[in-house]
Amino acid sequence: MGTTQRMCKLIAGAVAVAWAGLAVADETCNSPYTTRLIKGQEDYVHVWTLGIAGMGDGSDKLVTIGANPKAKDYGKVVHTLSVGGRGEAHHMGFTDDRKHLWAGGLDDSKIHVFDVGTDPAKPKLVRTITDLPQKTGFVGPHTFYALPGRMMIQALSNTKDHGGVTGIAVYNNRGEFVAKHDMPAGEVGGAKGDGYGYDLAINPAKNVLLTSSFTGWNNYMMDMGKMVADPEAMKRFGTTMAAWDLKAMQPKQVMSVPGAPLEIRWSLNPKDNWAVTATALTSKLWLVKPDGKGGWQAKDVATIGDPAKIPLPVDISISADGKGLWVNTFMDGMTRYFDLSNPEAPKEVYTKKTGKQVNMVSQSWDGKRVYITSSLLANWDKKGDDNEQFLRAFHWDGKELKPAFEVDFAKEKLGRAHHMKFSAKPGAKT
Repeated sequence: MGTTQRMCKLIAGAVAVAWAGLAVADETCNSPYTTRLIKGQEDYVHVWTLGIAGMGDGSDKLVTIGANPKAKDYGKVVHTLSVGGRGEAHHMGFTDDRKHLWAGGLDDSKIHVFDVGTDPAKPKLVRTITDLPQKTGFVGPHTFYALPGRMMIQALSNTKDHGGVTGIAVYNNRGEFVAKHDMPAGEVGGAKGDGYGYDLAINPAKNVLLTSSFTGWNNYMMDMGKMVADPEAMKRFGTTMAAWDLKAMQPKQVMSVPGAPLEIRWSLNPKDNWAVTATALTSKLWLVKPDGKGGWQAKDVATIGDPAKIPLPVDISISADGKGLWVNTFMDGMTRYFDLSNPEAPKEVYTKKTGKQVNMVSQSWDGKRVYITSSLLANWDKKGDDNEQFLRAFHWDGKELKPAFEVDFAKEKLGRAHHMKFSAKPGAKT
């Protein structure tokens, strides 16, 4: 049996278990194949942080912060682990057994594997994977998405021209390369792909993988002001999403979604069969749902803020029941909550300015706690006093976000706070 066949067999055998297990997950953007899930209070928030030259040790690092209000370390930095260098720290993902966090650098394409299962208060760097460009021709590892015994990695760029054409890499949990899959760049299902990639999201029950699209190294490593002023650079953003046959790892359909569709979130309600994404450049929410013909369709269903002012929607976090969506917009520092009771017509029902710049947003499974970080990309973050760098935690009672605690990453000389993941102490209810 070949490598791809073995991977598909593992996926197929885990489909029913994984989708049924979603009802007890914790933070709502984890892979459905992730086990040992937190049902109650998280104990720690791990923040993958970009180093800043001259600030502290200047290195990218994993910062661990106490998140349990009953603990003495609540709201405090309990551990930092530097990786020795600045590689544009960006996103992370748990392995399927939740024992390790894989974290990538968009510039150096290194993948750091942290042991967070043995002692989540003190993660350990156990492996650094450096062969992604050599094995695949891809650079910029972005999304890390667990499969049974595997890690699926969506890259943003390539070694040939550092443009947006890229693909997906698959490694096993030991850090060994398994397979690569190019993003659709030709005609698929009657539409042409642009070859770009950004996020991954799987619906195991329907055997579908959705992918979205962004831009390549040449753009995301460029100063934002310079890029926006460059008409050619602004043409180099993704305009598509793709639906894949998960078991076969073959793209089956390309959907037009102009404006750089970023994070993808499937509704976690077992009765639902749809996903949402937000487009960064056009400030829209899009619904991806069955088209009634055995395929999928993408539909513009809501506007986020004032598109003319380019609020730049970045991260989104869907509620466990699929009825609500948090949306962060980087440029205006707003956190918005949309009622998704009718996913065909989401309604913005709450808005709060949570920072001068905001990026990632993560909520607990019970929806009572919301965490926000500040950094987008080193060369895209704001300048001067607007360049706040923080983790901010809030309580959410369904009506108002109330501040719980804050860690000032600049004051603590930690760097730029980006992606977050939760963990619990060994023996905690999971």
